[in-house]
Amino acid sequence: MSSRAFGSRFWKYSGPFFKHSRAYRHKYNFSNKITLSTCRCILLVGASNTDSFTGFSFKDLLSPIIHNETLSPDSKGDTLEMGLYIASQRELEESKARDAELAIMQSKNILTRQLRRLVYYVTDLLEPLFVTIRFLELSIIFVPILITYPISFFGKRIYYGNDIVETQGSLVWYRLFRKALELAGPSFIKLGQWASSRTDIFPHGFCNEFSNLHSNSKPHPTKYSISKICETLNIEEDEFNTVFEEFQSKPLGIGAIAQVHLGKLSQDYFLKEHDSLGLDFYQLSSSWVAIKIIHPNARSKIRRDLKIMENFANAINALPTMEWLSLPDEVYNFSILMNLQLDLRIESLNLDKFNQNFKNSIQVKFPKSIKELSNKDVLFEEYMDAMPMDTFLKYKDLIKDIDLRKKVSDVFIDAFLQMLVLDNFVHADLHPGNVMIRFIKTNRYETKLESTESEISDIMRNLKSSMKNDDTDIFVKNLSNALQSYAAQICLIDTGLVTELNSLNRVNFIDLFNALARFNGYKAGELMIERSKSPETAINKEIFAFKVEKLVSKVKQRTFTLGTVSIGDLLDQMLGMVRAHHVRLEGDFVSVIVAILLLEGIGRRLDPHLDLFERFVSYSLIEGLI
Repeated sequence: MSSRAFGSRFWKYSGPFFKHSRAYRHKYNFSNKITLSTCRCILLVGASNTDSFTGFSFKDLLSPIIHNETLSPDSKGDTLEMGLYIASQRELEESKARDAELAIMQSKNILTRQLRRLVYYVTDLLEPLFVTIRFLELSIIFVPILITYPISFFGKRIYYGNDIVETQGSLVWYRLFRKALELAGPSFIKLGQWASSRTDIFPHGFCNEFSNLHSNSKPHPTKYSISKICETLNIEEDEFNTVFEEFQSKPLGIGAIAQVHLGKLSQDYFLKEHDSLGLDFYQLSSSWVAIKIIHPNARSKIRRDLKIMENFANAINALPTMEWLSLPDEVYNFSILMNLQLDLRIESLNLDKFNQNFKNSIQVKFPKSIKELSNKDVLFEEYMDAMPMDTFLKYKDLIKDIDLRKKVSDVFIDAFLQMLVLDNFVHADLHPGNVMIRFIKTNRYETKLESTESEISDIMRNLKSSMKNDDTDIFVKNLSNALQSYAAQICLIDTGLVTELNSLNRVNFIDLFNALARFNGYKAGELMIERSKSPETAINKEIFAFKVEKLVSKVKQRTFTLGTVSIGDLLDQMLGMVRAHHVRLEGDFVSVIVAILLLEGIGRRLDPHLDLFERFVSYSLIEGLI
């Protein structure tokens, strides 16, 4: 390789520092004049010296030449996710000063640099003012909701079993509250969605209403997406069309935190010009990739909202009888969930973990991430050309043969049980929108994939074509034929949130499940209190244990009469008892329960006779957990 070519490539892949130093590069025409000897000198001297005008080691600045920065879990975390969270937050703090200094050094003269320094300094000083302005904005939204709270005491009473759950007025107030959260923005939408899963804390009507929360996020400009992609790939914007053969400006999906675009990478560009990245395109199903980009200013907006939530939680916690909720702890747990989603490298590593766990399964697929092209703001991953579970559920009643529908539900449930029982690494957002279906050809034992990616794409293309023609009969016929002729492959996407029990919670979960599997309800009730976050806050402990015993006895009776047990109903009623008796469960523990509820909800829609409790016990027996 010539020195000129080496110099060009050196600047192309020289990581965050040189990425932000284009002003110097163009001023001195370094990309053409730098020589191989100069590069060697920089690397040798930089190993022991620091750059005089930044104060940072060249060794540190050049470390990500080959690919974007990666993330390794911190040893202080008691799970992989917690380790990644700690590492991400530490790196975020450390990078603030460095990124600010690098941005300042882009300026060509001293005066501009000093002005930029002043802007950064003043911005830090004004942060409390920005929080106050945001607080006033939220007050305009939520004060009317607080004023109308008394209506929740009026109206017809609604019963759940033998207990009074809500009034008609409370349901109206919950609806108003939900509308306010949608107006308040992404942080509060996420908060409401999280709260809807906490039936151990909030009433049924509240959780049911908040489960209907929808993101009202508007797409950020395509120009911003292209700019972030170019920054991540370390290219100029005029090179964008050489990197992508095709790029769809209309987002595939828009969430509260990020949006997703679809693009087709140019294999020639990467394999010929940028082979040092080591991209193995042959390992991907195709050159089509899904690209997730964090919304602009998402971190600063969410940081301010979390600060306000923290202050409110502390105020509510100071009220008499409210301590058992421990809202400051819950806000802290929620902030962890939000920050995990703000670093897309964590989702990339989650995908790697899931792919490793399911490497021997051909009927369960997770997209592969391309870490070499990704960073905390942008995630490149394999595009799944598949049918959303939402679509399948819409037409499933027209497929009369339940055995055909079970070909989908069985794979889905077995995948979940492996995640929960065997791997202790569970996809925490298994709603139908994140579950996709493809059809593949396998050997007779369903242990070897025999269809090519193009054949799979042809099947999906035919199905989608018949669906677009609005001919329901033809679509259902083609779908039934696909179910008869092929094996179903479940594809799971959006792995930004996972549930992973630490060693203590894992033991507690297994002990509790053992008690339930043996129909020892009183023991299960005692365990739930003894191993809760704060046993001292529980009220009427013995009555709680007797209630659990009575509930489990009903399950036992139904099992022995060969009836179908709804583990969802069992857990839902148990969480209601937990709330009534102020038993504080670990957040991860509740996340597992919510995942089970979501699973059974989808499974029962596909197979009305599904007995998840029996499947759960059988799987646990095979794995030796009971």
